[in-house]
Amino acid sequence: MPNIFENVRNYVLEDPELALLGDRDKLAQWRHKGMGPPFYRLGRKIVYRGVDLNQWVEAHRVDPVRGAD
Repeated sequence: MPNIFENVRNYVLEDPELALLGDRDKLAQWRHKGMGPPFYRLGRKIVYRGVDLNQWVEAHRVDPVRGAD
């Protein structure tokens, strides 16, 4: 599958592309619980690397099992 996020780009919470994962509150919940994609905390700023987001998305890919004929 092609990457959803640009690997060489950094994303901050204001970037609309992050809405694919969830809203700001959902991302905050995941960070608080130690879940979600890896991130950097730079002071009060949260930064996600595109490559980390793509790896996290791929790790959560669901491949439904088809019934046997």
